[in-house]
Amino acid sequence: MNSNIETLYKIANKPEKTIIGLMSGTSFDGLDIAVCKFTGSGLGTNVKVSHFTTMDYAPDFKEALKEVFAKKQANLEQITILNEIIGTYYGDLILECLNKWEICATEIDLIASHGQTIFHAPKHQHHIANYPNATLQIGDGDHLAVKTGIITLSDFRQKHIAAGGEGAPLAVYGDYLIFSSPGENRIMLNIGGIANFTFLPSGHSTGFFSTDVGPGNTLMDQFIQLKSPGKYYDKNAEMASAGKINELLLNALYEHPFFKTDFPKTTGPELFSLRYLQNAIIVSGQEDISDFDIMATLAAFSAKGIIEAIEKSIPTDKSFEIYLSGGGMYNPLLVKYLENHFGRKLKSTTALGIHPDAKEAVLFALLANEAVAGGKTSFGDHPGLPTVSMGKISFPK
Repeated sequence: MNSNIETLYKIANKPEKTIIGLMSGTSFDGLDIAVCKFTGSGLGTNVKVSHFTTMDYAPDFKEALKEVFAKKQANLEQITILNEIIGTYYGDLILECLNKWEICATEIDLIASHGQTIFHAPKHQHHIANYPNATLQIGDGDHLAVKTGIITLSDFRQKHIAAGGEGAPLAVYGDYLIFSSPGENRIMLNIGGIANFTFLPSGHSTGFFSTDVGPGNTLMDQFIQLKSPGKYYDKNAEMASAGKINELLLNALYEHPFFKTDFPKTTGPELFSLRYLQNAIIVSGQEDISDFDIMATLAAFSAKGIIEAIEKSIPTDKSFEIYLSGGGMYNPLLVKYLENHFGRKLKSTTALGIHPDAKEAVLFALLANEAVAGGKTSFGDHPGLPTVSMGKISFPK
């Protein structure tokens, strides 16, 4: 037996596995690194996060990502080089954290790396006849494995597409396995660049599902980056809170076929771009609108997409609790819009034992655990939710 396969076999049979989960979102703020301890698999999964941090990206690295992100035309040479650079850079950041936490790399069984999404192209969005759903994350797993000396699983979304999905949302797999409750209906609402949620009926019911709902932070982030170079988001919603919602612009923003498409569905900043915003401004005749009112309206637009999706897709006879994660939970104006509508304070996943900032990194670590030690849980006959093992394996030697 090849020694790499033998090592992986031994890891798969360990009663407890230590897996580092990595997540880098569309805001380019940094790399989320979660050291997770797993026992069991499937519905018997137990996970404890022993260490977590977000390692800030260097400014020049952020700018390099922005140059190739969500663009139909980009520099192919730069994309190719970044694929190698990101893998090695992630490795450097991991080793820095392990050194700080006084953890030896040999104590880590696996790394689960989401990579950096640079383009998401579901069929309903690209409209190119006879072409499939597609998505692209860069950050080569082999470079990460070689740099750290740790077996790495990466490129999780491709198997999902190959099996008939759209490559997203993948959070549903982990949400179902670790956040389902015997007595509470739960909505796991993640407000990242794109907002998505997983609905988990009580009792591990087969009625669970997950979907993107529209923009979370992406339009607000893009606009603030345009208007305030050097800023990447509207901290504490300072700009948005100084404005007022423009109802004409809000209605124009919501007039898109995406919002009439059946659930589940996926989308990305490729659709919800500054061009999308500018077109809505023109259509609504609001060319003289202030930047403050634009930001207030964009926050309301994100909230409207979330609210409408929940109300359209969750049975009206079911009460539920909402658990927040993602950068949007730190936007007080967006959260206020949601809380005002639902009439209560919204909780975070901290109440369920997982810090909201760490949640997505933990979920990819869980996918790696399932890839090597699980794979026995059927997710049923759900649209866009194939029962598959995800993650490509890279050995360090």
